[in-house]
Amino acid sequence: MASSPSPVSPPSAPSTQRKRGSSTDSIGMYAVQCCECHKWRKVPTKDEFETIRENFTEEPWHCSRRPDCSCEDPADIEYDSSRIWVLDKPNIPKPPAGTERLVIMRGDLSKMDTYYVMPNGKRVRCTAEVDKFLEANPQYKDRFSVESFSFTTPKIVEETVSHNSVWKSGKAKKQDKINALSNNN
Repeated sequence: MASSPSPVSPPSAPSTQRKRGSSTDSIGMYAVQCCECHKWRKVPTKDEFETIRENFTEEPWHCSRRPDCSCEDPADIEYDSSRIWVLDKPNIPKPPAGTERLVIMRGDLSKMDTYYVMPNGKRVRCTAEVDKFLEANPQYKDRFSVESFSFTTPKIVEETVSHNSVWKSGKAKKQDKINALSNNN
């Protein structure tokens, strides 16, 4: 799950169609890097990626873990600047059942923010807010604890953010504003 040489992260491209208040995160693709051949392999679902990430140190990922795949096969994707790459830390716990971890890239592509969508649909941004949620909703105290959440943000690989990316992001933001204005009229 990382850029060479040490596997630790997923690549992503910011979603330029995201609307303010949307519950979708900015990750456009999940991938993991083989610990043996260092080739990048796409991970088909967010859930599968979160499972790999949660156990990465104890169970490093190898191409052979995927059916019909080996280190001899060509890489699924190449590390390059055709997309913005983001490095996620290994061993972040999988979100508790009924919650979702969102990672949202800021419009200026400077950093990412991590949120969790709680079972009631509200977003929390830090452990103090998880505490408040559990105090207000004691029925969830037996299902998860504050330690079940990690607000660690992935690191954007700066060399993969081009001026063109910032321009595209700004253009998408401007289009979102135009769309919002025309929807209000």
